[in-house]
Amino acid sequence: MRGEAGSGTSARRGMTIGALAVALLLGVTGTGLAVPPPPPNPSDSEINSSKAEANAKAGDVGRLTNQLAQAESKLAQLNDDVELKMEEANKARVDAETAQDEAAQADREAQSARTESDAAQATIDKARTDLDKFAAASFQQGSTVGSVSAYLTANSPKELLGRAQMLDAVGGSRLNALDTMKRAQTDKSNKDATARKKLEIAQERKRAAEAAKHEADNAQSAAQHAQDNQATQNQKLEADKAGVEKQLFEAQQKVSGLQGQRQRYEDWKAQKAREDEERARQAALAASRPSPSQGGGGRPTGRPVQSAPAGASVEAVVRRALSQLGVVYAWGGGNTAGPTRGIRDGGTADRYGDYNKIGFDCSGLMIYAFAGVKSLPHYSGYQYNAGRKVPLSQMRRGDMLFWGGSARGIHHVAMYLGNGQMVEAPQSGLRVRIAPVRYGGIMPYATRLIG
Repeated sequence: MRGEAGSGTSARRGMTIGALAVALLLGVTGTGLAVPPPPPNPSDSEINSSKAEANAKAGDVGRLTNQLAQAESKLAQLNDDVELKMEEANKARVDAETAQDEAAQADREAQSARTESDAAQATIDKARTDLDKFAAASFQQGSTVGSVSAYLTANSPKELLGRAQMLDAVGGSRLNALDTMKRAQTDKSNKDATARKKLEIAQERKRAAEAAKHEADNAQSAAQHAQDNQATQNQKLEADKAGVEKQLFEAQQKVSGLQGQRQRYEDWKAQKAREDEERARQAALAASRPSPSQGGGGRPTGRPVQSAPAGASVEAVVRRALSQLGVVYAWGGGNTAGPTRGIRDGGTADRYGDYNKIGFDCSGLMIYAFAGVKSLPHYSGYQYNAGRKVPLSQMRRGDMLFWGGSARGIHHVAMYLGNGQMVEAPQSGLRVRIAPVRYGGIMPYATRLIG
C-alpha cells in the first residue's frame, strides 16, 4: 500500500513539474506562439446562397448582353441606312442643282431665240413696207418701174431701155431680199420653238429633281429618326446592363468576401494547429529536461512571396483594362496614363460631343491596358501588326481581336477575356464594357503581345 501511495505521490509530483514546465514554457515563448482569436467563419449555406445570387445576376447580365448585342446589330444596320440615305440625299441635291443650271441656260437660250426672231420679224416688216411703197409709186406712175422721171430724162431709146431694166432689177432685188428675210425669219422662228421646247424639258427635269430631293430629304430624316430611337433604346439597355453588372459585381464581391472569410478561417485553423503542435512539441521537450530554462525551439518563418513585375503579365493587362469598365467612349481618347479628352472627327463623334468627353476609344483602351508591356500606336490597324499573329482557334486571354477587311481596313480592336467574352471601348455614345465576341467581320487572326 505504501508503494502505491509513494508511486501516486511521485506521479502527482511529476505532473505538477510537467505542468509547471509547460507554464514556464508558455510564459517564456507565449508571445511567439500566441494564436489570435478566430475570424468569422461563414456557413456553407451562406456561401451557397451568395453564389446562387451571383449566378442569377450573371444570368441577367448575359440576357441583357444578348439583347444589347441584337440592339447594337440593329443600330449598325440603321447607321448604314442613314449613311445610304445621306448619300442619296446628296445625289438628289446635286441633280437638283444641275437641273436648275440647265433650266436657267435653256431660259437664256429661249430669250435669245425670241429676241432674234422678233428682230427678224421687224426687219421683214420694214422691208415689206418699203416694197409696198415702191409698188404703190410704180402703180401711180402707170408703170412698174416706180418713177416716170426715170424715163423722161433718158437721152435715147437705148438709155431708156437700160433704165427700165435697172428699175426692174431694183424691184426684183427687193423681192429677193424680202424672200431671204422671210427664210431667215422662219429659221429664227424654228430656233425659238426649239429653245422653248428645251426650256419646257429643262423645267420638267428641274421639277422632277426638286421632288426627288424633297423625297430623299424626307427619307434621310426618317432614317435618322429611326437611328435616334434605336440609340435611345440602346442607351436604356446599356443603363440596365450597367446596373445589373454593378449588382453582379457586388454579389461577386460578397461571394469573394465570404470565401475570403472562409479561407482566413481555414488559414487560422491551420495556423492554430501548427501552433498547438509546436506547443506540444515544446512541452514534451521541456518535460524531458531537468529545467525548462534549457528548453529550445522557435517559431518557423515563412518565405517571401514573389510577385510578377507590374503590368507585365496577362492578368495585369486584363485587370488594367477591366478597371476602366463604365468609362465613356471618346474618339481619339486614351493613353498610357488613362482616359483623355477626345478629338473632333467631323462626323459621328462630333455629333456625340466626343471632343468634350474624357474617355477611351478602342485603340486608346489597348494603349492603356498594355502600357506595362509595349508602347502601342493610337491606330487599330497598326496595333494589328504590333505582335505575333495567332489563328482565332488558338486565341487566349489577353489577346487582341480586330474587325475590318482589306477593302475598308481595320476599324475596331478589343481584348479577349476567355469564355467567349471580350472587353472593349465600343463606339460613340457607349462606355467601356464586357461583351460577347462578335464574329461578323472579325479578322482571321488575333494579335498576341504576351507569351
